Amino acid sequence: MPPTGQEICTLFPHTAKVADSICIIRSAQTEQINHAPAHVFMNTGSLTPGRPSAGSWVLYALGSESDDLPGYVVMVSSSPISDQPLAPVIWQNGFLSSRFQGVQFQPKGSPVHYLDRPAGVSAERQQDVIDAVARINQLTMEREFDPEIETRIGQYETAARMQTSVPGLADFSNEPKSVLDLYGVEPGQRTFAANCLLARRLVERGVRYVQVCHRGWDHHGGIKSGMELLAGDTDRGCAALVADLKQRGMLDDTLVIWGGEFGRTPMAQLDGRDHHIRGFSMWLAGAGVRGGMTWGTTDELGVERVDAYYMQSFAQLEENVAATAASGRLVA
Repeated sequence: MPPTGQEICTLFPHTAKVADSICIIRSAQTEQINHAPAHVFMNTGSLTPGRPSAGSWVLYALGSESDDLPGYVVMVSSSPISDQPLAPVIWQNGFLSSRFQGVQFQPKGSPVHYLDRPAGVSAERQQDVIDAVARINQLTMEREFDPEIETRIGQYETAARMQTSVPGLADFSNEPKSVLDLYGVEPGQRTFAANCLLARRLVERGVRYVQVCHRGWDHHGGIKSGMELLAGDTDRGCAALVADLKQRGMLDDTLVIWGGEFGRTPMAQLDGRDHHIRGFSMWLAGAGVRGGMTWGTTDELGVERVDAYYMQSFAQLEENVAATAASGRLVA
């Protein structure tokens, strides 16, 4: 148990070290019990696809501080067990302009496809093509007044700037060894921990919303070995991100949200656990969140969220029962 008194599983020793910076939510609930619709609900607040994702709304409301990178970036890493599918619908823009949708960085090779110019095409020649396409799009925009054309113009310009910004972004060779050791990554790796480090570098460069996903947590069987593998795959990177942001003075205005689409049942399903939506945990850090505390609780079996009012009433009832034993009166 960390010094703050928060209860954190021994499978997450690195997270325990940043317990004073995180607020654990033990009373999360959701309305969807299957993965795909639960992903949609968690990311859009809607039970059916079609609404903008949280990242799209944040980018729409606050804009981006980066001119040469997308304002909303998504990174998905594989697990050492089996990968659950993640549909792009969870970082969609919905009815907002397509410039607010999440841009997925690739898990292998260059984070973004087609950054290199074709053989024989100079930078000047490429710029001529970009300028010509921009003029054509502008003429079409003046005639048709379609906002998606304006988005297309902006995306072409951003894509051109990304040819120089992205290679440097993904190059960890200029990171101090202490930082690489903190995350547990080496230059050239594209692990979940590397994505956490990349997330810090993106936020540092003004990207408004970064979503780091890790697949493979569907432990209907083999939960003991599975949790050991996946916790070991993610714990260090998550804790390092919080610690790294804090030591750079960036945690004050960066909100970190950790969690999944639902929890697992407290009762066994053979040697695993089933999906559970009535009470599960998440944690938050930064952006004014009070660290070192736990908010909310479940019943003693971990089945159902218990409201604070109920817990206070139950505590009062216990006091009244104790008073009854002493005085022969009961006040409820």
